[in-house]
Amino acid sequence: MAKRINRAVELLEGNQPIYYTGGHTGAVLTYEQGKKDAHTWADYINVGMEHGAFDMTGLAEYMRGLCDGGPTKSGHRTPPVIVELPADGTSEPVIRYNSWQVRQILARGVHGILLCMAESPDAVRAFVESCRYPINKAGVGKGLGTGTRGVGSEPTATRVWGVSRDDYIDKCDPWPLNPAGELLLGVKIESPRAVSNVEQIMRVPGIGFAEMGPGDLSMALGYKTIRRDPYPPEMQEAHDRVSRACRENGIAFLSGATPETIGKVIDSGARVISGGREDTAVAGRKHSQRTMPY
Repeated sequence: MAKRINRAVELLEGNQPIYYTGGHTGAVLTYEQGKKDAHTWADYINVGMEHGAFDMTGLAEYMRGLCDGGPTKSGHRTPPVIVELPADGTSEPVIRYNSWQVRQILARGVHGILLCMAESPDAVRAFVESCRYPINKAGVGKGLGTGTRGVGSEPTATRVWGVSRDDYIDKCDPWPLNPAGELLLGVKIESPRAVSNVEQIMRVPGIGFAEMGPGDLSMALGYKTIRRDPYPPEMQEAHDRVSRACRENGIAFLSGATPETIGKVIDSGARVISGGREDTAVAGRKHSQRTMPY
């Protein structure tokens, strides 16, 4: 039996790695695709709206399809869906001016949002606040201001989550800041300025996972393609700095892996795994002795 609405949070709470599928562009957001994806091998589905279409009608239909195609083998109503926010995290004003995007996305019933190009702690703080109802107070006055998400977004979301309006308002709050929260918020550190601020960014309450974005950071450092295995020295330094800041603040670190490297990646501390390969997830779940069905 599922203990939570958000399977990704349930696994991370038990110190189990999670695996996702879905790219930055080209997401098929239809009802039929949602029914098909309800039984994905992945622990959550990434919907790329940073570069993909900002399609709220399609997202609503996709979420409806996930509901009708479920439940999952793990007993959850749907797989979690995390959407990349189109607005970037370069400054607090950018987030404040574009908080309407957060409201629109959360109203469709998704389970998390990823802030790309997160460059300053003030921007990240504004991002977390934009995802929260003002009635939820964990962290307010201790690094956060009052939430700015307005009333009226609940009808669609409650149907997706399968809870009452009051339960949704209580539960749609960032984990692990709120231990009972079901909302998973992430940030991408993918510029030299972001790396220079990473320690302050990771101290902002409400972030559940973070990653070094190797694509944009590579280009910012003068590389047209991502150089891996090994990273160039400055990329490796950034990777290690983000990983360390995550560890020091109890935030799950996102890292890429293959079936051959997944054991080493897990043992190094990563708990969110990119790469989009089912065979990596199979090998990783065996390595971590996972018991939750998938």
